[in-house]
Amino acid sequence: MILRPATIADAPALAALGAETFIAAFGDLYSEADLTAFLAAVHAPDAVAEEIAGTSCTHCLVEDAGELVAYCKLRYPSHYVDFSDAKNPIELGQLYALPGHTGTGIGAKLMDWALGQARDRGHDSVLLSVYAENYGAQRFYHRYGFAKIADITFQVGDHFDPEFLYELRLGERA
Repeated sequence: MILRPATIADAPALAALGAETFIAAFGDLYSEADLTAFLAAVHAPDAVAEEIAGTSCTHCLVEDAGELVAYCKLRYPSHYVDFSDAKNPIELGQLYALPGHTGTGIGAKLMDWALGQARDRGHDSVLLSVYAENYGAQRFYHRYGFAKIADITFQVGDHFDPEFLYELRLGERA
């Protein structure tokens, strides 16, 4: 298993992975029209390439036997900065693995990468949103010390999902 940063050349494969993992986790929540429009906007190769090339997101990819199987990204500034009184929060987004790779320690490796990056960059908290009924993810985040700070929503087309906003306060840098 290899963890590495994303490059522009990864955009098509990362877009496909993002769509596949999103559908596997949440596809049954939405109408076909809402899901199709969301995937076209968020998980299209051009949209992913734009994020990779930009300055607000940093992606970490996981390869297994030459195949992308998981990823996460950090976003700065966070979409959720107004919900926190932290001075310099960063957002952890889209920590996803293909269904056959969950429970194998990949999530922990990605979380360790994300928290290490957040600390190295001088952030004092990490924010993330989690679907209100994704109990496995909530347990995972609790193990790292994340705590719920707000009820929010996540929009896919005309559908609004109930979400929890979690925060992990990071200690002062040494």
